[in-house]
Amino acid sequence: MRDVQPSEGPVVFLPGMNCSSRMWEPVIARLEAQGVTRELRSESLTGSSIEDCVDGLLERLPDRFAPAGLSLGGIVAMAMVRTAPWRVSRLCLMATNPCAPTPGQLRSWQALRERLTAGASSRQLQEELLPALLAPDTRDALEAMVLDMADEVGDADLASQLMMQSTRVDERAALAKVSVPTMIVAGGRDALCPVATHREMESLVPGSRLTVLPERGHLLTLEDPQGVVAGVESWLRT
Repeated sequence: MRDVQPSEGPVVFLPGMNCSSRMWEPVIARLEAQGVTRELRSESLTGSSIEDCVDGLLERLPDRFAPAGLSLGGIVAMAMVRTAPWRVSRLCLMATNPCAPTPGQLRSWQALRERLTAGASSRQLQEELLPALLAPDTRDALEAMVLDMADEVGDADLASQLMMQSTRVDERAALAKVSVPTMIVAGGRDALCPVATHREMESLVPGSRLTVLPERGHLLTLEDPQGVVAGVESWLRT
């Protein structure tokens, strides 16, 4: 694989809500095995708002980097390129949503925060979401890992991430101004972020490329790491 210029900085992988950096390990391992020498690093999502999370990441990341985010990680990546476009060398968005929250989503996140306060655990809430996170043919193999990731995130950080979700803004106007190589990846069976949402993002970001993994759900990096790697390699060569 042809390497990119060092001035572009590391690829920074951002996980989804209630998921730890382990969700990116299958992708990173395959990229390294295939000879990608560029720095690959993962970061957690912390903060009381999207902007707070972005500020923390920008403070600790190098001057240039390429964010690759899934779900909430993709939302944070969009906010990063909007906030500091001169810092972002490339952009990768997976299984995500550029729209502002709906009233129904806001009510749902508030109810989940209240359940955490009342004693529910991050693992319990993740278990209830499994049918929306994984396609049926991958659920048995991946369920234990997904629940273990929820344990790693923990109740306090999940509560913060739910609050973070409620501070999302409509990123679509900002996406139309993105000028760096952009890859978009969707799962054909994603119940949370459908393909149509990703087609809209592709239409907004000039020169972007959409890859659809037809039989996969929301947690693409676990369900089809090789399919994700193929897209990432193409993205890094652009």
